[in-house]
Amino acid sequence: MRTSVNYLTVDLEEWFVVEALRSRFSFEDWETLESTLVDNCFHLLALFRQKNVRATWFILGWCAARYPELMQRIIGEGHEIACHSYRHVRVDQMDAEAFRKDTELSIEALVRATGVRPQGYRAPSWSINASIPWAFEVLHEMGFVYDSSIYPIKHDIYGMPMAPRKAFQINFPNGGSLWEIPASTVRVLGRNLPIAGGGFLRHFPYWYTRRMMSKLNERGEPVMVYIHPWEIDPDPPRLSGLSAMQRLRMYGSTRHFAAKLSRLLDDFEFSTCIDHIHWRTKRRIGFR
Repeated sequence: MRTSVNYLTVDLEEWFVVEALRSRFSFEDWETLESTLVDNCFHLLALFRQKNVRATWFILGWCAARYPELMQRIIGEGHEIACHSYRHVRVDQMDAEAFRKDTELSIEALVRATGVRPQGYRAPSWSINASIPWAFEVLHEMGFVYDSSIYPIKHDIYGMPMAPRKAFQINFPNGGSLWEIPASTVRVLGRNLPIAGGGFLRHFPYWYTRRMMSKLNERGEPVMVYIHPWEIDPDPPRLSGLSAMQRLRMYGSTRHFAAKLSRLLDDFEFSTCIDHIHWRTKRRIGFR
């Protein structure tokens, strides 16, 4: 594997758990809402088979418990499963004990569904930040190899703009460590700009994404691409009463996103997060 092989990641969650709708639906509402997850995941799996790529799927524990056959299909096709919490509660709105309990529930659901214990974690809404440094200690104590929860940008929902932009190791007093793989950015005029995930990937023109990814790859830096199954749905469930920003975040550019993603998978090489870490660990090569 070369460093120009990028990370392909999927945040496996239902459309109604996103941060933009957090005040709209409670956890108790989830089972009553229309699910689009299985169909959208099948479409992603078919695309990944066609392009011969494997991804890391950061899976919501509630979804793993609800759709164990889908989880088995994902891991059966050679993808990596990782943890994305159980109830999609922001980590910065929990204390350490609540965070540990939520993560344990998710691990248990994933192990029951697949027989595999996840080695990676991603926080809902990129919600690990400088206000909760204990989160990394909890993840290390729970046996995770890596985390991918930091977004080194300034944003109204998340962000840790002063964090390192490249993957790095967090070392602990017991001699152990935890890899941190942040979302990818480029540095322009003293600011970190996002390039390859979520709404940024959907809304930005493809030439921008391709140019910025190529720029980082030319420096030997892998790019973190992250997507959600609901983003490829050309006809998602429609809600009334949303603000303009909520509509943009929920529905903007989804009609054309599958085609953009297909093009991205043609133009760049991808693999899983754990493959990157194993390759570097074996060769004692750091990310930085």
